[in-house]
Amino acid sequence: MAQFNDRLNQAMELRGIKQIDFVKAAHEHGVKLGRSHISQYVSGKTRPRKDIEYFLAAVLRVNEHWLAGENVPFDDDPATFAHVSQQIAEANHIETSEHHTQSPKEQEHHMEPEHNSDVQNPSFPDVPASVNDEPSMPTTRRTFTKSHKLDNVLYDVRGPVVDEAARMEAAGMHVMKLNIGNPAPFGFRTPDEVVADMAHQLADTEGYSASKGLFSARKAIMQYAQLKHLPNVDVEDIYTGNGVSELINLSMSALLDNGDEVLLPAPDYPLWTACVTLAGGKAVHYICDEQSDWYPDIDDMRSKITDRTKAIVIINPNNPTGALYPTEVLQQIVDLAREHQLMIFSDEIYDRLVMDGLEHTSIASLAPDLFCVTYSGLSKSHMIAGYRIGWMILSGNKAIAKDYIEGLDMLTNMRICSNVPAQSVVQTALGGHQSVKDYLVPGGRIYEQREYIYEALNSIDGITAVKPKAAFYIFPKIDTKKFNIHNDEQFALDLLHDQKLLIVQGSGFNWHEPNHLRVVYLPRVEVLKDATAKLTNFFSYYHQ
Repeated sequence: MAQFNDRLNQAMELRGIKQIDFVKAAHEHGVKLGRSHISQYVSGKTRPRKDIEYFLAAVLRVNEHWLAGENVPFDDDPATFAHVSQQIAEANHIETSEHHTQSPKEQEHHMEPEHNSDVQNPSFPDVPASVNDEPSMPTTRRTFTKSHKLDNVLYDVRGPVVDEAARMEAAGMHVMKLNIGNPAPFGFRTPDEVVADMAHQLADTEGYSASKGLFSARKAIMQYAQLKHLPNVDVEDIYTGNGVSELINLSMSALLDNGDEVLLPAPDYPLWTACVTLAGGKAVHYICDEQSDWYPDIDDMRSKITDRTKAIVIINPNNPTGALYPTEVLQQIVDLAREHQLMIFSDEIYDRLVMDGLEHTSIASLAPDLFCVTYSGLSKSHMIAGYRIGWMILSGNKAIAKDYIEGLDMLTNMRICSNVPAQSVVQTALGGHQSVKDYLVPGGRIYEQREYIYEALNSIDGITAVKPKAAFYIFPKIDTKKFNIHNDEQFALDLLHDQKLLIVQGSGFNWHEPNHLRVVYLPRVEVLKDATAKLTNFFSYYHQ
């Protein structure tokens, strides 16, 4: 007879069911079942009692006897939830007659379990003996669960859908990936001069640098800040990091006490929301308006400021929408921050990837009287995402942030320093010809790929998209009524399973409705043609 957990895993793969789907179904049907229970069943550490087996079979739409390990067809007379109720009643009758006589009220409670918040909690660490027919051990081994600080942290750019894609690849399937802004796999190369200079300096970068970074790197960044008209910046206001991601985490940890609020864009780059949450703060999302080229809705931003609000975050150029904010919009944000005495954090990692002859304006250049932190780096503009080199620049009225800067310095010292070989190429990268510009004009790869994906997506019935002006992302809208989409993660999984195409759903960027997806248009046009053909085919029949 086949092992129960073998059959369970086979059916989950066949039906595309994840462990969390069982927990959600259990909650809907009033069954006492938590994520830790499912994990035990999947791993083969325990086997559920019969009534739970019937329930799992119903979720999987398979024959319960096949799931139990018997030699019967898996899809012959599959279990239904109506069938489950009958089987639970029978199982409880047998259990009752074998053990003790229950009152009718007790039997009713056992047959139709009520929601139990302890068992339903996905982080509940123990499997109660009531769900395990095997005799319990006299002692239990200690288990370790993740911090509750992670309970509300999401990073779906590399989340459950990506995990499923990795499983499919491990099984030998080819998956087309349009989910992450990583230039190297798509044939974008680091400028030769940058590689040569790193090799030349490698022997001199074996030790730690100063905690904020090499003087030569910070001096070059300071001069770049001067070209961007950032006010009141000297070399000690520059901090290098292992990418901007590390510095965002450090910045939020140094600033926030429990319950402090930070205004973040929706959609956002989800690391920002995650870092605010991890630091104990509350992420409050203001809407960016798709009808206005994805610019921030200033009235919505204003309405969400409270006594606990400490800062406004902007992402400009924007990931995931590709929007570029004009000076007049930035000025309105500065005026709002000035009125409410807020800090401004500006993520500008794509500031050198701007098209259509437009110019990027750093918001800090408009706010000499406010305290601003501006982030950028080389990962995208110089196609060296793996080198991990980014920076942040403190500018404006630093006197009002003296204590906060002491906190930044403390955390910066604690991590010792950022990647020193990568720091060594900052001066080379920021000086001279900027090769990325060749990609951003007619005939250049990023420009032509942007033109193609914009037209192709808008030609799909039920899909519309705003044309991006910067970066290499587009955030198209899906007609959810046409396709009956109510769960965009399920939509992303269905697209992955059907077409072997990996994207990130809109909720992965803290968008509030299941009606968007982000497409990375780094692949060459011929690859994008294949991807949009897959999307067109998928949307020709899809109905959730």
